[in-house]
Amino acid sequence: MQSPAVHIFLYLFMTLIALSTDMVSNTTNRINVPVIAIDGPTASGKGTVAARLADALGFHYLDSGALYRLTGLAARRQAIDLSAGREIADITWRLDIRFQGDKIFLAGEDVSDEIRGEAAGQNASVVAAHPAVREALLARQRQFREAPGLVCDGRDMGSVIFPDAALKVFLTASVEARAERRTKQLKQKGISAIIDDVVAELRIRDERDCNRPVAPLQCQADAQLLDTTEISAGMAVEKILGWYKTAIYNRDLASNTRVDA
Repeated sequence: MQSPAVHIFLYLFMTLIALSTDMVSNTTNRINVPVIAIDGPTASGKGTVAARLADALGFHYLDSGALYRLTGLAARRQAIDLSAGREIADITWRLDIRFQGDKIFLAGEDVSDEIRGEAAGQNASVVAAHPAVREALLARQRQFREAPGLVCDGRDMGSVIFPDAALKVFLTASVEARAERRTKQLKQKGISAIIDDVVAELRIRDERDCNRPVAPLQCQADAQLLDTTEISAGMAVEKILGWYKTAIYNRDLASNTRVDA
């Protein structure tokens, strides 16, 4: 007759096996979920385009920039110096974040408008430069990969977070066009802005994002480059939809070829 200790050991052993099996199954299922990764500089239009694209395809949407803005906001509220990467990474694991439609909640509070301000954007750029913070947010971002698919936008979606994305797009525009868009957005929110100041701020942000030591902003060799300086968000969405359909067709064709071989 087996002792209670043996039964407990067997129970724990079988539980671990079940958990491991579920983890492998979940990982495999996530890998099979298609991802469209859209990267680009601030105010290039990637957020608007990504959200519309997700809606058109019925996919989930991840605004990775919001996670960094929320992290910066939480650090400020807890009086943590933005240069303290390790301390910020530690609170990242405990952040109570909830996305509900176009609303974003931090610890139950609607902070949608607060994190869209220029200060929140600058704070996000600072905390995003810390390797420890990026590492802390890596797994959290990958959890958004669920069926039927995911459209995500950021600065390292295609290079680091989802390197196996079905389609990678680098969305850009001239700094002048981006400044004009950002100034318009701010004024619509009742925030005064001078376009020359916005241009200067975007140049500083671009410099920081492109030259940070971990996951710098750059167009990947396997990404489609799309300049939105002269085109509307709707035109950009149509262009990307066409690229996606081609990418999926080529993927399925290659898969069928391997099976036949």
